[in-house]
Amino acid sequence: MNLVAHSHYKRVPNYRDLTPKEEWDLLEKGLNRVTDTCIPEEEAFRRLQEHIFAIWKDAEEKGERYLPHEFMYKMLLSGVLEEHYEIDLKDSWMYAAAEKNLPIVCPGWEDSTMGNIFASYVVKGELTASTMKSGIEYMTFLADWYTENSENGIGFFQIGGGIAGDFPICVVPMLYQDLERTDTPFWSYFCQISDSTTSYGSYSGAVPNEKITWGKLDINTPKYIIESDATIVAPLIFAYLLNL
Repeated sequence: MNLVAHSHYKRVPNYRDLTPKEEWDLLEKGLNRVTDTCIPEEEAFRRLQEHIFAIWKDAEEKGERYLPHEFMYKMLLSGVLEEHYEIDLKDSWMYAAAEKNLPIVCPGWEDSTMGNIFASYVVKGELTASTMKSGIEYMTFLADWYTENSENGIGFFQIGGGIAGDFPICVVPMLYQDLERTDTPFWSYFCQISDSTTSYGSYSGAVPNEKITWGKLDINTPKYIIESDATIVAPLIFAYLLNL
């Protein structure tokens, strides 16, 4: 969305001090707040909607089905958004991913704004739900990818927590325990940047050793937790790895 709505994002550095009325005013202006940044409803989501709907509909009419990220790749590579570009393409990670056709796993996509928009078309009878491949199909997609690429080891670098982390890491115990492919290698390392604290029932704040009991990590898997702000730490790590 930054690709087409960069200049319309709004920063709210004093977000902790906002009153309910001020939050409502942001809604009235079409600004959806995520911590200290507001995403512009019209310039981001609605600007994409007509184009992504056309791609969804075209696939359905052809009897084709794709994963959520594959539909986004199709839209980006089609060029239909070019008139709306607000940043250089080289600065768009999503466009770079589309060009390389990188495998992206989006668990819980149905809970996203695009997922809600897709569901609205299903309710209206303009699309069928099966045109979009499901979360189960994301897991089978990931299982195939992991099986094909893990011979020399694949590490797990997690930023934040929640389903985005737990879903993909579970591919290993699924392959090892449920499919009984006992030669499946464990994740070769685990690193998480998180500001969550350990508490009863918390996944995001769970220490790495807990994952051993679920068959996600081995006894000797190198494990690290960086307790800090990911928006600060992740760029520093990536800059180091890229020799920037």
